[in-house]
Amino acid sequence: MDILNTLSLNSNRQIKINFTGGNLSSDSGMLLIHEFAQKLGLENILKQDFSTNDNKVRKHTDSKNAMQKIYQLIAGYFQDDDSDELISDPIFTTILDKKSLASQPTMSGFTNRCDEICLYQFDLIAQKLRQKVYSLKKPKHLLIDIDSSLFPTYGSQEGNSYNTHYSDYGYHPLLAYDGLTGDLLRAKLRPGSSYTSKDATSFLEPLLDEFQQDYPDIPLFLRGDSGFADVLIYEKLESNGTSYVIRMKESGRLRKAASVIEDELFEKTKHNQVDYAVSYGEFLYKADSWLYPRRIVCKIEKPVNQMTFLYTFIVTNMEGSPEDLIRFYCKRGQMENFIRESKYGFNMDSMSSHSMIVNANKLQISMLAYNLFNWFRRLVLPKSFQKLQVDTIRLKLLKIAAKQVHSARYITFKLCSYCPYKDEFYETMKNIFGLKQLE
Repeated sequence: MDILNTLSLNSNRQIKINFTGGNLSSDSGMLLIHEFAQKLGLENILKQDFSTNDNKVRKHTDSKNAMQKIYQLIAGYFQDDDSDELISDPIFTTILDKKSLASQPTMSGFTNRCDEICLYQFDLIAQKLRQKVYSLKKPKHLLIDIDSSLFPTYGSQEGNSYNTHYSDYGYHPLLAYDGLTGDLLRAKLRPGSSYTSKDATSFLEPLLDEFQQDYPDIPLFLRGDSGFADVLIYEKLESNGTSYVIRMKESGRLRKAASVIEDELFEKTKHNQVDYAVSYGEFLYKADSWLYPRRIVCKIEKPVNQMTFLYTFIVTNMEGSPEDLIRFYCKRGQMENFIRESKYGFNMDSMSSHSMIVNANKLQISMLAYNLFNWFRRLVLPKSFQKLQVDTIRLKLLKIAAKQVHSARYITFKLCSYCPYKDEFYETMKNIFGLKQLE
């Protein structure tokens, strides 16, 4: 018995330690996540729309395995091995309605069964969840920030190749976030050697079509760096009614077209070549592959104590002054924070399988976990918590000790009496209860 293994501290013999505290968990804040997920109907959507190509009757169904993985990611348990450590955890077994969790071999087998059909299923699930979230709080605008990143690989994994931009081996996924809310709108895994804009038009098309069909009253905007300076992307956005600002790579032709703006900056710096100076302007420009000219807004600046000029060229179909449009473009830097939280907060870049399709499905599960948490943060957390990163919210609101107590009719979780964020816990639960009932 554990009581026989009671230890006394050498520093204070009156302090004793043993493992007879009862049925405890350190993750009682996951009850909030579960209540919110149930409000959105996530478990029912997975049950209806998600299954692997598996004819066996299993104790742990695909939808339950997906929910377990999502909950583990939100709680910060990233490895399949963590399933074994949590197998009898009272919080996780309660919110998943199981006597015991799926083990590591079961969870690994589940992800290895995911195929290309599962990727289409995840797209449908993301679309359905977006409908539910927008029925609670519909955005006034959608700002699509598109970018790529590097997901490291190890060894001879399928699709692993060298990316010259990042000077490393890995995958080179496409990512599209809502620049206003941080929602991850779409994610697609690609081989590491893929050029930035490769498949970007087909990647954006389902998202643009969805919003044009389901939310025609929401204005669409898109920002992208020079890797997405592709005429096919411009044409798709223009045909879909999407406003865009996309940076263009500096070239001799563009500098020549901006010569008037450059002359203006020369005049400004003629008598002072030490201080910072900048000039803005615009012109129409037609590249060889374009059917017609497009508007280019330009920023030319002279850094402090430098004699050279720096050029920024943005192609756009938007109205507004060149200064305002370039400032609008530069705010896309927030996307780096979204990518960083997706990677380090939800293990999105963990590509551990040899199969690229399996890794692509793991990316989609991480995307679901990231979005569920992001909606939770935005819709029900107290305002003082809404700008906190996931690691901070885990520490303050999810990692709360609790003891499970059974009675004839109820299961009661007795949370830590000295939790400093008790009020925020109650406020969050109240906000979840206050959400309207979703169909």
